[in-house]
Amino acid sequence: MEDEVDRLVAAWRRERPDLDVEPLEVLSRVSRLARHLDRARRLAFAEHQLEPWEFDVLTALRRAGDPYQLSPGQLLTQTLVTSGTMTNRIDRLTKKGLVERLPDPSDRRGVLVRLTDEGRDRADQALAGLLTQERAILAELSRAQRGELAGLLRQLTAPFDNIPG
Repeated sequence: MEDEVDRLVAAWRRERPDLDVEPLEVLSRVSRLARHLDRARRLAFAEHQLEPWEFDVLTALRRAGDPYQLSPGQLLTQTLVTSGTMTNRIDRLTKKGLVERLPDPSDRRGVLVRLTDEGRDRADQALAGLLTQERAILAELSRAQRGELAGLLRQLTAPFDNIPG
């Protein structure tokens, strides 16, 4: 079975035989898959009236477990955005009734961000929709192949995930 990357690589090998274009065989496919995954994510989230960034914040809170709350700093760590961006996101989610700000009992100046029942329901529904989309993307692979691919991708991404700062 030939795909677009095979054609791209063949063209580069013809035009630039002096270059080793082997990395394109893997990373161009990863890049193309990322675009398909982004489309699937946006579709799954749109069905639940969520933007991808809203899903990221809501699910960070959902994964925290009952009472589904984190400090803004903890949310920053999990979503990798600036504090100004996070403040704006919390404001917008609060206006939509998906999160609420509460005083932090352990820090008089601090706040906690907590999922509302609506926010939890929306996060749960969007996650279920996302998993349906992602299963469809992976449908051509057996369980063993998915496990092998997950391990290989982990090997590639772990060094980036473990960079300090």
